[in-house]
Amino acid sequence: MSNILRPAISLFIVLTAITGVVYPLASTGIARGLFPHQAAGSLIEQDGKAIGSTLIGQSFTDPGHFWGRPSATAPQANNASASSGANQGPSNPALSDAVTGRIDSLKAADPDNRLPIPADLVTASASGLDPQISPAAARYQIKRVAHVRKLSVAQVSALVDQHTEGRQFGVLGEPRVNVLTLNLALDKIAAK
Repeated sequence: MSNILRPAISLFIVLTAITGVVYPLASTGIARGLFPHQAAGSLIEQDGKAIGSTLIGQSFTDPGHFWGRPSATAPQANNASASSGANQGPSNPALSDAVTGRIDSLKAADPDNRLPIPADLVTASASGLDPQISPAAARYQIKRVAHVRKLSVAQVSALVDQHTEGRQFGVLGEPRVNVLTLNLALDKIAAK
């Protein structure tokens, strides 16, 4: 029995050390060396205080800010510790009700807007934490934000254009706008 037990325990200890200590320390060290900002959570700081991350969506609800993609996390929106999708299929009435409610909210916030509502403003992402919206979703909100902030549509539109990121490496993904960085830039302009 000890002929079987001793090698099993030894292997367990060695593999635990490799996969539980050596590998995590090595991968963290390499990440911090090559990608220090990303490895630290891609945090954005203001006045020495972390106010958010470019990797995790934040909930903006006032009409003077751009709104991000709806979050499927509970009990609070954009809760990183509860990252998951809603797992509601197209035939689920709860999904239809949620989308209808979000459409109604968008129309109530900007009743004169006749642009088609982009899907990413009414549907949650798979993680429920998406920090970006499509350029179309940002453009849909320009008039509302400009009106509330008492800025020109041209000013806000230029800001959206400045914060639109292209495809990664020119081919991967779709163009996108990070909602947090856009709203921070908007706050800077409005503060002047």
